[in-house]
Amino acid sequence: MDNLCHTLAGAALAESGLARRTAMGYATLLIAANLPDIDVLSYTNGPEAALYWRRGWTHGVVALVVLPLLLTLALLLLETLSRKLSSAVLPSRMRPGQLLLLAYAGILSHPLLDTLNTYGVRWLLPWTRQWTYGDALFIVDPWIILILGIGVWASRSQRRSRQRNVTPERPARLALAVTLAYIVAMLGSSRAAEQEAARELEALYPGAVERVMAAPVFLNPLRRDVVVQQGTVYRTARFDWLRQPHIAPASIQRFPALPPSDPAVTSAMASLRGREFLGWARFPTFSVDSSAGRHTVHIMDLRYARTPDARFGAVTLGE
Repeated sequence: MDNLCHTLAGAALAESGLARRTAMGYATLLIAANLPDIDVLSYTNGPEAALYWRRGWTHGVVALVVLPLLLTLALLLLETLSRKLSSAVLPSRMRPGQLLLLAYAGILSHPLLDTLNTYGVRWLLPWTRQWTYGDALFIVDPWIILILGIGVWASRSQRRSRQRNVTPERPARLALAVTLAYIVAMLGSSRAAEQEAARELEALYPGAVERVMAAPVFLNPLRRDVVVQQGTVYRTARFDWLRQPHIAPASIQRFPALPPSDPAVTSAMASLRGREFLGWARFPTFSVDSSAGRHTVHIMDLRYARTPDARFGAVTLGE
């Protein structure tokens, strides 16, 4: 998910009452909710490094063990240094055990949310590079941002008003509950869309559907971007719960699911960029351009790209 969503998730947890457990509780949750994205620094070493590192080490079980400890130690060290510089004599209001608990809660929220989209998370890296996909939420979900944003704003407003007989944590807690209900509904909708899409495409094109993805699209929770594999063929289509049949035949496109028998393709797949891209890709399809004695291989992941010039989800390799 985008970092605004992660930040609002951390803020909603803080406003729900968790931040009151210790001094620096609010800051801990905000930092923790974004900390796994430290792997974005891998982009400085090029796309190959990014594909290797992103949504792996800092998003899996290793991060859940290590990052909360590092964050807690860093905050305690920061407070110790600030107290020495200010010559503070009053007892510290920071509670290390509670800081660690909040760090775990915030950091855990990050990969849980990221798992819900089509990019996925490698929870068990370095033991396995297998990806886990939820296919439930678009990577920028405006509805979750709106729900959490309203909850955080309402809780902060009530807290600042200092009115009696008001529970300022209630709006944030309600926002978290509504967000959870929305996520469950989107998960169920995606699973149901997968089944319906497979049934309709099998009726149009005889042959068992071996794999299917019903990816969410921006803003509209009733539509899905479908990719299926039938033997050596991928098919993509638009799925809409409000139409019958749900898939419009005019939206269906066909792509090869197997790499062509071409030495240029074999060489591209063996290259560093090719290996890393294919290790990340979920529905890779290939095309070869040959002109002026030069062979150019295009690999597209149909989750995100349908043409070689796509800004994301495609790579071009040449001899």
